Amino acid sequence: MAYYIKEKVAIVTGGASDIGLCCVKQLLQNGLKAVTIADINETKGQEAINKLSKEFGADKAIFIKTDVTKPDEFEELFKITLKTWKSIDVVINHAGILNDKQWETEILVNCSAVVRGSLLAMQYMGKDKGGNGGIIINISSVLGFHPLASCPVHVATKHFIIGFNRSLGSAYHYRTTAVKVITLCSGLIDTLHLKEAAKNAITGLNPDIGELLSEELQALPSQPPEAVGKALILVIAKGDNGSVWVTENNQPVYEVVRTLKSV
Repeated sequence: MAYYIKEKVAIVTGGASDIGLCCVKQLLQNGLKAVTIADINETKGQEAINKLSKEFGADKAIFIKTDVTKPDEFEELFKITLKTWKSIDVVINHAGILNDKQWETEILVNCSAVVRGSLLAMQYMGKDKGGNGGIIINISSVLGFHPLASCPVHVATKHFIIGFNRSLGSAYHYRTTAVKVITLCSGLIDTLHLKEAAKNAITGLNPDIGELLSEELQALPSQPPEAVGKALILVIAKGDNGSVWVTENNQPVYEVVRTLKSV
C-alpha cells in the first residue's frame, strides 16, 4: 500500500500533535523520504521533531512554525520545503479548529487555509507549473455530512471542505496538473477536550449551547488519532481523484459515493 509515497516528500499542516502527527508517523513508516511539519505551536513542533528523529533518524523531518491564516507564512512553508528536500509530492491540509465563539478565525483556518494550501500545492506540484504531479489530502470531518445544532459554523466549514475538494478534484483540473485531490473525513477523536470545546461555543444564541455542544460531541463515537493515520495510507494508495473517505469509530475506512436522486 505504500507504493505511492515511497521516496516522496510531504507537507503536513497541523502536524505537530494528535491526528497530524499520527499521519506523519504513518507516512514515514510506509517509506516516505521526508516530511515538513507545519504548525502554529512551536513547542509541540520541536517536541514532534525530537520524537521523529529518535524513531526515524535526524534527516527525515523538519518543523516550520506556520500560521496558515497568513499567506506569506504559508507560501514560505512551500519554498523552504522545496529548497530543503528538492521536491514536494504530497500535501496534507490538516490544520483546523473547533471554535464557533471566534467563528471568523475558524473560517479562516478551516476554509480559507484549505483553499490556499490546495492552490499552493497545485502551484508547486502541478505538471502545468513544472512539477511532477502529486496528491492533496484535505482533512474534513464526519460533521461534513450531518448538522449539529451546537456548532453550526464548524459544521459548515467541514461541509465546505468536501464540496471544495469534490470540485477541485475533477478530471478538468487533473488533466493539466496531474494532482489528485482527496477528502478524508475523521470521526470524533478521543483526545478532544469536551469541556474546552464547550467554552468555545458560539455566542448570541441559546445560553446553554455550550452544554449542548458537550452532549452532542460526547454522543458521537470516538477513536484514537492513530486510526486516522492508518486510514490516510490506504486512501493515498487507493483513493481516486475527487473521492471522499470516512474513518470513524475505529472501523475500517470507507468511501462515500455521491448519489443524486431525481425529484
